[in-house]
Amino acid sequence: MATVDHMTAPTATPSSSALFTEKQGQYLAFIYTYALINRRAPAEADMQAYFQVTPPSVHSMVVELERRGLIRRVPRQARSIELLIATDQLPPLRPQPIKTTVAGY
Repeated sequence: MATVDHMTAPTATPSSSALFTEKQGQYLAFIYTYALINRRAPAEADMQAYFQVTPPSVHSMVVELERRGLIRRVPRQARSIELLIATDQLPPLRPQPIKTTVAGY
């Protein structure tokens, strides 16, 4: 059985398959949605909380999105992420599961 690297595997959407992976698309959709709701770009901590991942994972994704030319940011300046692709190329943001320790949920 082949393993899939979700950081680099293309998405199933034909219009965006060359631009970003499914996971990268979710980060891009989050950046767009967060900025739309809050009128400012998200901090890496906001992405960490939403996707329930570690700070290095979020930072690595931000660096990769910038390397691919999908976002622009000012290093060491908080909330400076800016999308560089058209919003109609973004996938819908999927809700993330809520983790709880309460039995039965």
